[in-house]
Amino acid sequence: MIADVSSENEIAKRYERYRGIIKNFTLMSDTFMRNVFKHMECVEYVLQVIMGRKDLCVVDSVVQKDYKNLQGRSAILDCVARDVENKRYDVEVQQKNEGASPKRSRYHSGLVDMNTLEAGHEFDELPDSYVIFITRGDVLGLGLPVGHIDRKIEEVDQAFEDGSHIVYVNAAMQNEKTELGRLMHDFHCKDADEMYSEVLARRVRELKETEEGVYSMCQEMDEIYNEGMLRGEERGEKKAKKATAISLAEMGLPVEQIAQGVRESVSIVQAWIAEAMTVVK
Repeated sequence: MIADVSSENEIAKRYERYRGIIKNFTLMSDTFMRNVFKHMECVEYVLQVIMGRKDLCVVDSVVQKDYKNLQGRSAILDCVARDVENKRYDVEVQQKNEGASPKRSRYHSGLVDMNTLEAGHEFDELPDSYVIFITRGDVLGLGLPVGHIDRKIEEVDQAFEDGSHIVYVNAAMQNEKTELGRLMHDFHCKDADEMYSEVLARRVRELKETEEGVYSMCQEMDEIYNEGMLRGEERGEKKAKKATAISLAEMGLPVEQIAQGVRESVSIVQAWIAEAMTVVK
């Protein structure tokens, strides 16, 4: 009984800490972004702005789905949506440049294709696909708010129409005179009242200001916490421990508690976290 009470008190303390963290979440925070994107109207609005198409209509979307290739290598995609024209959109929010590398975008594009074409269908039935990376910094290094990458026949400088598209959006460029710039501004807002988009602001208010929304966020953060602790205890590899420690630190957990969970010294965990923060900047 005493152990149960102690466990309940620990959970209550974590939830109280989570509530403080949730207030500082933005759409650039993976956990929060995924929950905002659970409302299809939010996905649709973001795609309309990035694609420059007011008529783009999303008919379904899936958040955090595990996609596998033929060899069993998987990747969890942030959000995959389908529009009325059957086009597919993989929207990824990346904090670090290496998370949005050209090879990764190519791999994501392949995964979307492999998990789209049904058995018995012809290759020409493969729908157009768009892999969209929203990145904290200028990954392409071109000083542009957005970069569209398509294949072409080099010798004649002619488009190679295979229907595969990659888009990089530089979230650092928050030009409030353009719709895309205003969207990127909204991606960095902690307070819904500061957002331009009422569609996004409405969902942010729900998750941050209603008891139901805040509780659902706390539950998801606790799942991440418990899974992270389990990985740290069971797998034991340095790489897994380091990834777990950084994830828990992003959720605002104390270094001492993280170190205990991953079974490493506080000094090592502090070094991992400091290194991660340096990479993000």
